[in-house]
Amino acid sequence: MTADAVRPPLPPFTEASALAKVQAAEDAWNSRDPERVALAYTEDSLWRNRDRFLSGRAEIRAFLADKWRRELDYRLRKELWAYTGNRISVRFEYEWHDAAGRWWRSHGNEQWEFDPDGLMRRREASVNDVPITASERRLG
Repeated sequence: MTADAVRPPLPPFTEASALAKVQAAEDAWNSRDPERVALAYTEDSLWRNRDRFLSGRAEIRAFLADKWRRELDYRLRKELWAYTGNRISVRFEYEWHDAAGRWWRSHGNEQWEFDPDGLMRRREASVNDVPITASERRLG
């Protein structure tokens, strides 16, 4: 593995390093840059996102590019829920609007598993969407 493929903080996680990993993920996802976000995952990373199953960075990158073409003005917050060894669990919510201007708040939970170099090799995400009005936004 090359030095540029190491993504600190590395497991095993402490509370401080798990919080830093969650904040780094939140910051990256809020960039809405599929290239930047995809670099946090192993080349062969496995994902379940809602009802979609993805394998590898190329699929993750394509998924994210499509997501942010549809989910406009996306804004995300993540919260550490639990951690142990090389795993972290988070809860999250994000807000976005579709092309018709309808606003949504999406709530979910993620389970992450990391390799020794701090790259995520597995992500399991369950997500539910709730319609909201623009005046109900909390993350704007």
